[in-house]
Amino acid sequence: MTDDMSITRRFKQFGLHTRAFWVGLILEIVAIVGLLDYRTDFQLNFFAFYLVPVILAVWCVSRGFGICISALCVVVSVAGDVIAGARYSSSLVPVWNTGIALISYLVVVWILSNLRSLHFELEQRVQRRTVALYNEMQERMRLEEEILSISERERQRIGHDLHDSLCQHLTGTALAGEVLSEQLTAKSLPEAKAMRHIVAMVEGAIELTRTLARGLHPYDLNGEGFTDALRELAGTITDGFKIPCSFECDKPVLISEPGAALHLYRIAQEAISNAVKHSKATKITMRLEETQDGVALTISDDGVGLTESPPTGNGMGLRTMAYRASVIGAMFNVEKLNPRGTRVICQFHQPHNLPLTHGAKS
Repeated sequence: MTDDMSITRRFKQFGLHTRAFWVGLILEIVAIVGLLDYRTDFQLNFFAFYLVPVILAVWCVSRGFGICISALCVVVSVAGDVIAGARYSSSLVPVWNTGIALISYLVVVWILSNLRSLHFELEQRVQRRTVALYNEMQERMRLEEEILSISERERQRIGHDLHDSLCQHLTGTALAGEVLSEQLTAKSLPEAKAMRHIVAMVEGAIELTRTLARGLHPYDLNGEGFTDALRELAGTITDGFKIPCSFECDKPVLISEPGAALHLYRIAQEAISNAVKHSKATKITMRLEETQDGVALTISDDGVGLTESPPTGNGMGLRTMAYRASVIGAMFNVEKLNPRGTRVICQFHQPHNLPLTHGAKS
């Protein structure tokens, strides 16, 4: 494969020179071959050597120039033999030899010119298809990013609706329930206890709705918000699924690009979701740390680990995480741990990382 690529590169370098260069070079080759033909015995046939300038003329210049060089090669060859003292039994012999040589050269010119046309046509088709494929890939990437952006906007909209509408409605319901509970208590009615229980349930629904809203639309991820959002995510998983999820961060990390912070947060969400739903994990550890050239986000669990045929949802989750990482130019990798467990690693290159000095760990 390497040899083929090297030959292809050298072959393409032919087109880097100008036509004047090739015309001069071909004429020099004709002169050199003619001189050698003259200085050697006229009985030696130099037909194959004259093919070199003919081939170069057709391939590097044009068919017409190849015909001219073919005629020139025949004239030089015959003239050299005559000057060298060649004698023929009949005047038809040099005419016959000249005609045969010229016809042979013209056949070579015809074959090579057709091959040259096919070659350039194939190159143009390859270029057109390459451009079309590149444009299609760019359009596909644009559509994928647009779909991701629309999905993110919908998440934010639903999160806002849950927080600003449903939470407010439930809060109003809880307040009304408290007022009714106080009235029932003042009248010493037994229904007061049931009413207090209903109020507690509504307050629980308010907290659950706020948690869902934060999951759909997390904190402002600028500044220390990214670290706080990951810590909140770990606490939510621990409280909601009763699976210990710890967040480790030696010092809060600032992400200079809000879009990158959001993608990293979604990757952490998806990795933890996979661990909870598919790996049967009993412990999840999320670690955020600064590296020499950026940020490393690691999510580890002690579940069953990767399988050769992951569930459909899990496979989609891995592809989504990998795509999000590619959007922000991050390195993404999933490792199977021994004896069991999975580790998801996302390394984001951040040239202008802004570390803080005080530590935090939960």
